[in-house]
Amino acid sequence: MGKIRVLIAKPGLDGHDRGALVIAQALRDHGMEVIYTGLRQSPVQIAQAAIQEDVDVIGLSSLSGAHKTLFPKVIEALKERHAADIPVVGGGVIPAEDIPYLMEHGVQRIFTSGSSTEALATYIKQLVNPEAEKLKAPEKIAHIGIAVKQIDQALSFYTDTLGLELEGIETIETEGVKTAFLKIGSSRIELLEPLTTESPIYRFLNKRGEGIHHIALEADELDERLNTLKSEGIPLINEEPKQGAHDSQVAFIHPKAANGVLFELCQHPKGSEA
Repeated sequence: MGKIRVLIAKPGLDGHDRGALVIAQALRDHGMEVIYTGLRQSPVQIAQAAIQEDVDVIGLSSLSGAHKTLFPKVIEALKERHAADIPVVGGGVIPAEDIPYLMEHGVQRIFTSGSSTEALATYIKQLVNPEAEKLKAPEKIAHIGIAVKQIDQALSFYTDTLGLELEGIETIETEGVKTAFLKIGSSRIELLEPLTTESPIYRFLNKRGEGIHHIALEADELDERLNTLKSEGIPLINEEPKQGAHDSQVAFIHPKAANGVLFELCQHPKGSEA
């Protein structure tokens, strides 16, 4: 397969293109051929350029607030020219509430201002090469971890007040923590009690007190997923999986990647109910 060809375009009257130029260079650094159409292009001009240049993907950038009008017009212009098979992605200053509308009107993906160029490049490669193995999005919350000083004292709220069933208690020596799992639907609540002053849970309790410690997402292909996150510049606490409860492999994403929320990626053995 030859180089991926990407058209970067700024539809409408938006007069700033520094962001678009940065994206264009980043994609070139990833080995792609990038055609930049320049400022103030009409949707028809963009569609015609994409067809003439025989591109694999169109990237639309908008800072002007006219994306809800202009992005669908580009897709309509492609359809009119029998080129609806060219996928369109978007980015720029786009409010989150507008994303569902744009995707309903044919935009494949919107990259917000917090997205990295690495994530954009990875997505384009997967978009152009559908045969490539793609990592699925996590399918469920494996558990919510709650830090408590003593499981014995905290447990009655969950079993008596909420009526949840205690599945079992497990000690994870390497983390210096005792865990209690309570089943809720297809997910769980995990109570975490520190066993030593060296435990991360002990330090958490000293700093923040009892409360939600982390959210664990069920995620397969953990090694590959961590490599992808590293390549995209996502800060990790664990760059390699480590042993977790229920014979699982786990890794934590640094909370600064997710607005202060600590996320755990959790891979259980095949066939496990966990």
